[in-house]
Amino acid sequence: PQADILFCGEAPNADEAHVGEASAGKSGQLLTKITCAMGLSSESVFTTNIMKWRPENDKPYGNRPPTPEEMRFCLPFLKAQIKIIQPKVIVALGKTTVSGLLGQDPSRKMSAVRGTWNEFENIPVMITFHPSYLLRNGTLKTKRIVWEDMLQVMQKCSLEISDQQRGFFLPKS
Repeated sequence: PQADILFCGEAPNADEAHVGEASAGKSGQLLTKITCAMGLSSESVFTTNIMKWRPENDKPYGNRPPTPEEMRFCLPFLKAQIKIIQPKVIVALGKTTVSGLLGQDPSRKMSAVRGTWNEFENIPVMITFHPSYLLRNGTLKTKRIVWEDMLQVMQKCSLEISDQQRGFFLPKS
């Protein structure tokens, strides 16, 4: 409950809904790898979603992003979590999460806002890609982009950054 970093996604996927944890499944495993690379255990960060249940989907597969109305309904629960945890930084994972935290903006493009600082409830928010995006587009360049966001988060939280960490996902020369 005293985590310095709160990772926030949009809504539980099937794995998360089944297990009852916000970091289950392949994207959750990748997020755990990212936090470990940051020198943190998964127990030292808090992972949650804006929407607290899996959105109903009319298809037998895949996930549906939550609607703006669903996220607005759930925001008081997220705000209560934030009030209890009092993180130093919130990491917004993906475009839907960004819209849920910062408000809808049809002109907002992830490529333009990723890696930037914003605020939610007077707490700095780092915008980055969702781990599921990395699973679909896991090029060295994309991994490095997300890692640069995590380096900013580490710096904001006054975490030590080693030379090895600074060099993650850089091309080998």
